[in-house]
This record gives sequence, structure tokens and C-alpha cells, in this order.
Amino acid sequence: MKRMLFRGFLAVWLGLVLGVSITLAPSVLAEKRPETDSLPWEEARLLAEVIERVKRDYVDLVDDEELITAAIRGIIADLDPHSAFLDPAEFQDIRVSTSGRYFGVGIEVGLDDGRIIVVSPVDGSPAARAGILAGDIILSVDGMPVGADDLDGTAGRMRGPVGTRVVLGLRRAGTEEPLIVELHRGQIEVQSVRGELLEAGDAYVRVSHFTDATPHDLRKALRDLELQAGRPLSGLVLDLRSNPGGVLDAAVAVADAFLDSGLIVSAEGRMTDARFRINATPGDLLNGAPLTVLVDRGSASAAEIVAGALKDHRRATIIGTPTYGKGSVQTIMPLSEGNAIKLTTSRYFTPSGMSIHARGVTPDVVVEAAGPGEEDAQLASALAALLGRRVVLRTEIVTAEQHGD
Repeated sequence: MKRMLFRGFLAVWLGLVLGVSITLAPSVLAEKRPETDSLPWEEARLLAEVIERVKRDYVDLVDDEELITAAIRGIIADLDPHSAFLDPAEFQDIRVSTSGRYFGVGIEVGLDDGRIIVVSPVDGSPAARAGILAGDIILSVDGMPVGADDLDGTAGRMRGPVGTRVVLGLRRAGTEEPLIVELHRGQIEVQSVRGELLEAGDAYVRVSHFTDATPHDLRKALRDLELQAGRPLSGLVLDLRSNPGGVLDAAVAVADAFLDSGLIVSAEGRMTDARFRINATPGDLLNGAPLTVLVDRGSASAAEIVAGALKDHRRATIIGTPTYGKGSVQTIMPLSEGNAIKLTTSRYFTPSGMSIHARGVTPDVVVEAAGPGEEDAQLASALAALLGRRVVLRTEIVTAEQHGD
């Protein structure tokens, strides 16, 4: 599969916090801009005036570096919830996150109606073991209230050395009192793919996060399941529930694995590299066998690219509840002294031209999640859909043979 045109030493990411859409583009800052894009000097003078007034009159003495950094953070943060200024430590966190390994509690966070919410806990993480759920609202970290204007800061406060303690205050739908959850940080290894052979030669594969290794791990999982079955798989349930996103190239490769041709995703932006179209290449790992995809509110960004592409091409039946709805791409632009900015540079679209931003992907079959102790109704529906699609395929084959096609 062709790699996308973004250049830099970090892969492109789509998602939230650990799964934010990123690419490093060192050349961006040197790109020549039209004269009309130059900084308006009246506004620049106003900024300088404000900084000088704060330095001179604020009740406490503010260090010059802190003041400038705060001004920069405010400029970038005011653009949208996903753009941010990154100091060297935060920049390093982003770089580390591309490896799929970090130290913390294993929570992907996002913004929803002015609140910081859990998009999903990472499988096997301290957060997942403690029972933290997608949709939980984060109220505090170690007793300090969190604010919607500091999404990255909240995520950063939950990271730290292995074994150290962190206490989260949460609010969960259907409960009146806040939940206080004590966690001990661990090394978070994002094992993004796991599979299981089901009855009738069907397979179940869960992709919890899109990392650089995901396409390879998916192919290996499918090969292993076919060897276990002793024959080609009859169908596949691809579970993207509570998948917060990840590497864009990985999401494109996963969609491509089940498509022979056609557009997978396109993006529009002002920069040349922010505009792209990525098409599928020949080859379907299932050889046309039925495919169903499970999604929910925690399926975001890169997961929505996969679901949207497979839905628009009618390659899969999408089952579950509407997805999160993040359709923007952020580019990491290195600055001097180890700093960087994470700037929204593109909006992406499904093959049909639909933007999922703030809308999400609507399933073909809407099935609500099961309650505690109940049967997984979404998975049951996905298996029923596989059976139904097999019946349709057999009917089409018989009809074609009768007509000599």
C-alpha cells in the first residue's frame, strides 16, 4: 500500500490525546506565505501591550519565559480543542506515544460538551482493571479539578513513573455521587490486535488502538485463525468499540486489507501536504467473505476512517451505536529549543464525501450496548449479520451459475 505524502520522523496519528492526528512537518515553518498572510501589526502591538502591562502591574512577579509561554498556549488553545503548544516534555510524550508504550493509567480522554471524558480505557491497563468506562466524566486528578481548556495537561497529570499513585474523581451516568478511584501507574503496552476463532469458521478480531504494528498484527492474527480453522475464514467480526484512534497509515492499511479498490479517505486543508486522497490497492484478506464491524461512542478518529470506508463501499455491515465524531487532523510542527505546536491542518472525509466531524458514523444496524451481566447484544447482532450475508452471497452465486455468468 502506498504511504501517504506527509513527511517527518513521526507517523501520522488520528485520535485523542495518545491518538491525536499528528505528523511532523519541519518544512512548514519555512514555507513562504503570501503577503496577505503577514501578522497585522496593530494586533501585534496590542499583544505586546498586554504582555508589558502584566509584567508591570500583575500582583505577582511573572517570569518572562512563563509569560511568553502562557501567551503562546493561549493563542493556540483558543483555535480549537485539539490544537496546543507543546513544551519539550509534552513533545517527547507525543513522540513516545507513537511507539504504543508509555507510563500512566491507560486512559484516552477527549472533550464532550465542555467536559473532559474518558473516550476509552486501554485494554489491560490499570484504568481498565479498575472498571473505568468510556463516557465517564473526569472531575479531578489528585484532588485538583480539571478544566476543558487543559485537555493535554489533564492527560499529562495522569502519566508518571510506574507504581506511583494517582486518584481520579469521576462522574458516571446514572450515579448521583462522584466516584473516587485510586490507581497505580503502570507501563501501558498497547497490544492493538487480538483474535479468537468462533463457531462455523467465523472469527472475531478486536483492534483496540491503531499503532504502526497494527496492520502486521492484523494479518498475522487472520493467518493464525485460518490455520486454527484449517480452512479460509467464513466471516469476520471486526471490533472497533472504544477504539480511540491512532496512526492514520495503520487505519488506512486496515481498511485496505478488506477492499480491492476505491477511495479510503480524503482530506482538505490549506497546506499542500494537508490535502490528500488515499486509495485501496488490490487484495482482500478475506477473499470476499462477509465482514461486520462493531462501533460505539468510544470509536473515534482513525477507527471512524475504517468504519466509514467499509460502510461507504458496502464491504461491511456496521453495527452498534453512533461513533464519537472526530474528523480533523493535527500536524506536529517542531519549533526551536525542543518545543512544538500541534495544529489542526486538515479535515478528512469518508469515500462518499461525508465529514464525520461532530457527527460520527451512523451504524447500518443500531444496537445499544448490553448492561452489566447481560449478553453482548452487539456481538450477537454482528454474528447474525454474518450468517445473513452468507445466505445472500450463496443466493447470488447460485443465481449467477443458473444464468451462466
